[in-house]
Amino acid sequence: MEKQNLTVMNDFILIGFTNHPDLKGPLFVLFLIIYLISFMGNMGMIILTIVDSRLQTPMYFFLKHLAVTDLGYSTAVGPKMLENFVVNQNTISYYLCATQLACFLLFVTCELFILSAMSYDRYVAICNPLLYSALMSQKKCWVIVVIAYLYGLFLSLTITLKMFRLSFCSYNVINHFFCDCIPLIPLICSNTHQLQLTILTFAIFDLISSLLVVLVSYLLILIAILRMNSTEGRRKAFATCASHLTVVIVFYGTLISMYLQPNYSHSFDTDKLASIFYTMVIPMLNPLVYSLRNKDVKEAGQRIWKKMCKI
Repeated sequence: MEKQNLTVMNDFILIGFTNHPDLKGPLFVLFLIIYLISFMGNMGMIILTIVDSRLQTPMYFFLKHLAVTDLGYSTAVGPKMLENFVVNQNTISYYLCATQLACFLLFVTCELFILSAMSYDRYVAICNPLLYSALMSQKKCWVIVVIAYLYGLFLSLTITLKMFRLSFCSYNVINHFFCDCIPLIPLICSNTHQLQLTILTFAIFDLISSLLVVLVSYLLILIAILRMNSTEGRRKAFATCASHLTVVIVFYGTLISMYLQPNYSHSFDTDKLASIFYTMVIPMLNPLVYSLRNKDVKEAGQRIWKKMCKI
């Protein structure tokens, strides 16, 4: 279809995850369950880390904000994606599309740096336990998190404003289930070179810098673990890091495959699968991974449950 410039774009049409009518019902049920588990799991993690006094440590402080970011971007994407399974034509207004993109970029960017902060926290706890309370004081933890949120806000506004100040074409169909940068770019009639360069620069900086902190932290942790004489000490150290390392590998792997590919190698079907993974599946897995493998979280949950039963 030939693209023509429009001065005003009222709304977009989201194609969604699939066009097959027979699949829409089962997929709606599946993703509704995933979203509800994600919502309840992350809300539960936030409540536990606020209410239980034994979880008032730097590790659980960062875990709380990880749950906030998971809840943020899964909620920005999930309800609109679910709507696509039950309506014939899922439209999203111009301004709601911009808002969805901004919220998604904000929380995903924050999660990258919160994950790297968590890896640094594990490094200090294992390699410098005597300095832990000084290096990971409450004030320093708040500074790290506030910087992550402010930077995420700066990135999301920069990209969103740059994108939505350009002229969109009359063809307003987004080949995706939410308003993301990559599927929106083909709909722009203006020159997108500067926009694409901005997105790529942010993606490279965010992914590489945060991943570098993670890799260096875990390299130093591995060296420290191998130097331990106690087998029990090694086991506890590995158990402490295993949950976080699992989340990091999955999250970074999907984001790198999505945002650091050359434009010519992008497949929208592949992008949709990757997007489903990091917008819906990972926010569901994070609270499950940390709660099922974490004795403190399970005990905190049991204490809260017993208190509620007594009321």
